[in-house]
Amino acid sequence: MELDPKTDLSFTRTLEAPRDLIWECWTSEEHIPHWFIPRPHRIAAVEIDLRVGGAFNTTMEVEGKLMENRGVWLEVEPLRRLVFTDGYETGWKPAPDPFMTAIVEMEDAGEGRTLYTATARHRSADSAKRHEEMGFYDGWGTVADQLAEYARSLAK
Repeated sequence: MELDPKTDLSFTRTLEAPRDLIWECWTSEEHIPHWFIPRPHRIAAVEIDLRVGGAFNTTMEVEGKLMENRGVWLEVEPLRRLVFTDGYETGWKPAPDPFMTAIVEMEDAGEGRTLYTATARHRSADSAKRHEEMGFYDGWGTVADQLAEYARSLAK
């Protein structure tokens, strides 16, 4: 995948947790609330229908305000790749104000570790810049750390 530096934000890091657990954390409603948003914020609700066109809906609680995010899976490659967007809702209903498409890639890095790449693709340079200014790297980086920590707790 070729990134467009004007519209795409991305990072790669090695997570100290096995790929099968990282995958399970991404694809299970019971696990998402434990890592998906930087603490102390929380996930109030989640709905996952893990298939192309299926729902990936989350409701975040940030400083007492509920923020609903509705989307669909565009690609599901078990243990390797997840692509989802808020550009559509289930039933391929176009969203009124889409923000991004996210691509999460996982590779076995050996020794129980996962090479993890998270990419947010935006419709315009302005929306990518806005997302970066909102704290994409710090926020998504914190979430990646929380994901690895939580996945490790499942291995015990």
